Amino acid sequence: MARIAILGTRGIPAHYGGFETFAEELATRLVKRGHVVTVYCRERYAEPSYRGVSLVYLPTLRHKYFDTIVHTFLSTLHLILHRTDIALYCNAANAIFTFWPRMVGVRVALNVDGLERKRKKWNRLARTWYLISERLATFCPTAVVTDADKIAEYYLERYGKSSTFIPYGAEVGKVSGTEVLEKLGLSAGGYFLYVSRMEPENNALLVREAFEKIATPLKLALIGDAPYADEYIQRVRDTRDSRILIPGAIYGSGYHELESHCYAYIHATEVGGTHPALIEAMGRGALVLYLNTAENAEVAGDAGIPFEAEELADKLNLLAAMPAEERAAWGRRASQRVAERYSWDAVTSQYEQLFGRLFKNTGR
Repeated sequence: MARIAILGTRGIPAHYGGFETFAEELATRLVKRGHVVTVYCRERYAEPSYRGVSLVYLPTLRHKYFDTIVHTFLSTLHLILHRTDIALYCNAANAIFTFWPRMVGVRVALNVDGLERKRKKWNRLARTWYLISERLATFCPTAVVTDADKIAEYYLERYGKSSTFIPYGAEVGKVSGTEVLEKLGLSAGGYFLYVSRMEPENNALLVREAFEKIATPLKLALIGDAPYADEYIQRVRDTRDSRILIPGAIYGSGYHELESHCYAYIHATEVGGTHPALIEAMGRGALVLYLNTAENAEVAGDAGIPFEAEELADKLNLLAAMPAEERAAWGRRASQRVAERYSWDAVTSQYEQLFGRLFKNTGR
């Protein structure tokens, strides 16, 4: 049994993005395996614990450029004063803090995620911080975790740093409920689905504009939100096409229902490593259409259909005319790929093995 702390996310229960879902899924499974787990949170939950995981709430500075690092700084100070065995940091931007717990004997792993500095939302100073943080990630933590082979290759080729590859996870199988579909005026199998933070490099606007070019009775549900991206979100919302729904972010059972019953899932992110929404849609058995990047192709393999940005409308037309049995075959292939490669239980086991190696290497 180990005492484990997870830092660098908004906290759990997950109500934001991939790292929060990761923290919830990993932490709750580690607790079931007998570990004592604490997650540092920015968003307050009604109880001091969640599904056996202890929650620590600390303040932050609500600002696009300081939200994450201020909260992680305070979390690190708290961690040093309340010793643990293992600290798992999320986000390469937090690399500078990972050395501090090591000074008091805590073993530290850092999940660097993707190449965040390539995101269009950051100014030059923020991109420079992320670039510096990439270098810090190669020596400040005890171990580096990458969730995509392409990101692991990047750190090895650019910095000569080997990392531990542990992918993101997802559940397998459709859910039967349709409550959220009914609220949104959707029917099972009657809509394309897009899910992501609505930031420029995730291309919600590209998807909306491509869909507007095709003639189909199918609808398009654009699901997501993002802090500090009001101008871009307003551009995405600026449509007169009555087939398009943009209800904001949806989490939990409603999100699972949308994945389970969509006609097809459109994944259009161009920056990052393994994207949770892509794996999750595949796990639910959705036909997946994905922007052709190396990271997206690594996840989808032969279980998804790639597209280039300029050909998205044509690909949507092809999918809209696809026979039901062919579409179902794609979905079965996607679900099988997730079951074989991306189960949360397997991910949890890999983190346990990593933590065990960190203890062994320090004589514990």
